[in-house]
Amino acid sequence: MSRTVHVATEGVRIPVARERVASLAEGVLRAERVRDATVSVAFVTDRRIAALNRRHLGHSGPTDVISFAFEPVSPEAEVVGDVYISPDVARKNAQAHGRGVREELLRLVVHGVLHVVGHDHPEDDSRYHSPMWKRQEQLLRTLQGGAA
Repeated sequence: MSRTVHVATEGVRIPVARERVASLAEGVLRAERVRDATVSVAFVTDRRIAALNRRHLGHSGPTDVISFAFEPVSPEAEVVGDVYISPDVARKNAQAHGRGVREELLRLVVHGVLHVVGHDHPEDDSRYHSPMWKRQEQLLRTLQGGAA
């Protein structure tokens, strides 16, 4: 059993320690019963995430989080994936929803890792009532000791 999480900041600063991000991502993997995984979490500029958004999803402009899973999700296979997060978009979202920036960044870490392990949600506003969103919020509360 091996769960490895790499955290990088590419030209941005974040108000959360990389160790905390890695610990949270690993906690999500553990809670989702993923035994073997290699996941990277990269905090990137709006320009970088906008380029990823256009190239891979066909959408224009920056978004808050994009995830890629590179291996089929199955009990036997290692989970391999990347999560890209824009701190600038996270700040705007935090302000719009009356949340702290740290909380929003950690929410996006959980969200991205859940996508990597195979969860999905609708693209419209019903996403906030989806099983994935409920799982995300439950994990965020549990893994952060009720801080969210």
